[in-house]
Amino acid sequence: MKMIKSLTIGAALLTATLATPTVAQESPYTLGTVWEASRIDVLPGQGENYAQYLATTWKKSMETMKAEGYVVSYRVLTTNHRRGDEPDLILLIEYKDYQTVAQMEARRARMNQLMGQTNRSAEAAASERGKMREQLGTTQYQELVLK
Repeated sequence: MKMIKSLTIGAALLTATLATPTVAQESPYTLGTVWEASRIDVLPGQGENYAQYLATTWKKSMETMKAEGYVVSYRVLTTNHRRGDEPDLILLIEYKDYQTVAQMEARRARMNQLMGQTNRSAEAAASERGKMREQLGTTQYQELVLK
């Protein structure tokens, strides 16, 4: 009997604790935009050729994606005092938020339409750029906007 009374009191205390509203601690930040950083190693003798590609085709693509609302901003950064395995360039693209696979496919289809290309021709063009650069990888980051 004593054991049942003890369990009943314990259950009552647990119920009271769970039912008592707690003050949620406010986070010191909100989630901001999503940044994609692609690390690029420009192959020897291809600096001007790759810069020309960035200034024309890549920039046109980025401006089109901005106009369509897919991209917030974009940047090309060069590495100062490059060491070891560091990239020559970092291509930054800022998006409003993460995208689902369906959203990425819809964006790709719309961009192909606007740029007058197909998935196959876009892939062939990417292969051609392989003569100018090596992609070292891409990382996504999300901005923390401090309050």
